[in-house]
Amino acid sequence: MEKTRPLWTTPLQFVFACISYAVGLGNVWRFPYLCQMYGGGSFLVPYVVMLVVEGMPLLYLELAVGQHMRQGSIGAWRTVSPYLSGVGVASVLVSFFLCTYYNVINAWAFWYLFHSFQDPLPWSVCPLNGNRTGYVEECEKASSTQYFWYRKTLNISPSIQESGAVQWEPALCLVLAWLVVYLCVLRGTASTGKVVYFTALLPYCVLIIYLVRGLTLHGATNGLAYMFTPKMEQLANPKAWINAATQIFFSLGLGFGSLIAFASYNEPSNNCQKHAIIVSIINSSTSIFASIVTFSIYGFKATFNYESCLNKVILLLTNSFDLEDGFLTANNLEQVKDYLASAYPSKYSEVFPQIRNCSLESELETAVQGTGLAFIVYTEAIKNMEVSQLWSVLYFFMLLLLGVGSMLGNTAAILTPLMDSKLISSYLPKEAISGLVCLTNCAIGMVFTMEAGSYWFDIFNDYAATLSLLLIVLVETVALCYVYGLSRFESEFKAMTGRALNWYWKVMWGGVSPLLIISLFIFYLSDYIITGTLQYQAWDAAQVSAVSGVSLSETKCLSRTGAVVCHNGNHHPAPCFPQLLLEYGCLTMLRLLLLRHRVNQPDLCPFFFYTFSPFRSPQSSEQSSLCYRAGSH
Repeated sequence: MEKTRPLWTTPLQFVFACISYAVGLGNVWRFPYLCQMYGGGSFLVPYVVMLVVEGMPLLYLELAVGQHMRQGSIGAWRTVSPYLSGVGVASVLVSFFLCTYYNVINAWAFWYLFHSFQDPLPWSVCPLNGNRTGYVEECEKASSTQYFWYRKTLNISPSIQESGAVQWEPALCLVLAWLVVYLCVLRGTASTGKVVYFTALLPYCVLIIYLVRGLTLHGATNGLAYMFTPKMEQLANPKAWINAATQIFFSLGLGFGSLIAFASYNEPSNNCQKHAIIVSIINSSTSIFASIVTFSIYGFKATFNYESCLNKVILLLTNSFDLEDGFLTANNLEQVKDYLASAYPSKYSEVFPQIRNCSLESELETAVQGTGLAFIVYTEAIKNMEVSQLWSVLYFFMLLLLGVGSMLGNTAAILTPLMDSKLISSYLPKEAISGLVCLTNCAIGMVFTMEAGSYWFDIFNDYAATLSLLLIVLVETVALCYVYGLSRFESEFKAMTGRALNWYWKVMWGGVSPLLIISLFIFYLSDYIITGTLQYQAWDAAQVSAVSGVSLSETKCLSRTGAVVCHNGNHHPAPCFPQLLLEYGCLTMLRLLLLRHRVNQPDLCPFFFYTFSPFRSPQSSEQSSLCYRAGSH
């Protein structure tokens, strides 16, 4: 007898599960960066447009497919067509890749959370050197927050070739992170449905607390003014629209199969159209809300750094020219500098190289995203707050909730198809299936706790789940509309839910959304051709610098044919195992997508995996010159 499919206890559980999955770390550390880069308040125009023409329709499509087919991604697309099983398998593989490295962020959040109970915070001051006569040189050259991140947390190696050993502290945190995920998914919807109330609601409580605190910080208005001052000329920038579309796409978690898995546990008559609109609006509103919090913190940090810079210049000039204490202030600094330069030209020329150029605008324009924002910029601001331990605990607790909430969806995308399989579920209970999946991912994830783990993390983050998702969602949309048939799906969906599809959804699914995804492909390809080689930055302990421009001791370059070589300071090329792993995974995914066809074109792999990634930062021409160009290797 066929087992009854488990259901969400209430529709509210389903909504919270989708919100917990969609609202993740990208809302906190990616969207504010895009606002900063593309015109502040004016970026909201392309963002809202892309939400309406891309985000909502594609989210509704995946929810409708999951609820109608009542299976995970593999079974759902096999029902659409036996030839499309590979689409579901590709979704599972991408989710597996994502789970492998994504939970490492939760491990880092645990690590920082545990250290947040110390007084003073360990990243607030540089440690003493071995003979206790001064501070550690690497920390002095960089900053205490960068030193704690790169040396104490990652213990990063100078190149990806030097893998180093597994760091036992991050490794234990990773085991803890996977244990938490396992306990949350242990009983399927029965356990996940209870956890999502916390992972969906508590981050908003922390954000509200941080908003109140952020608005009371000195200089917060400078950050908010920078955010909300629109630069309308950015509306003519195609990259602003492309990045808005990309942010909407990846923020909602389309293509992973998680939304299909969640919707498959709905009642057949559930109004998933309403839920798609609600989740889309809440996700985007959270991004804007988190940006207000972030820019208030940005303003505080920028103002603090700006005033610290002024005070150092004032102290330098006061001591150098024996000025009266209190005579030199921020208001008359420029006038006094001009006077000193004209009255004492020789002495001023000696001091001039030590005078820093202090600018509040340049501090506000420092754009950082990803782990640099979460673990360096935020911690830099937190350490200067009163009762810094409290704010640190709240912040990393929020990051942990956001990360765990997203992991519930990512693991559901893997577990649901496995549990739907009669072959697997007949031999193993769901607790064992969940345990094996978590254990496998945890074992592979240990790679990211090695000394070179940060470089591996960047490679997976840039290439494991970017363009492959665009390809998957494009095939999903075309398959539903033109293989299964939009009119057939509409009639069956109406019979199931009692609601007809609005013309708006049909127009978006049948034309606008697929064309938009194809446009993204064209942009990525053209940008890749124009850019040429792509790079990442490595940490050099001997020549450290700020997070926005970490010095290069080794640069990884991707040639236009997709070949990757790693080299050290002597420019000796060596193969990169992480790239080879992803290259193999890429080729496997293409074969799965074209399940019944033979693919004998390995050159397709670089096209899909090594084109422009929306998460990489632009590099300078000086850094480009350091690349070892692979050419046709």
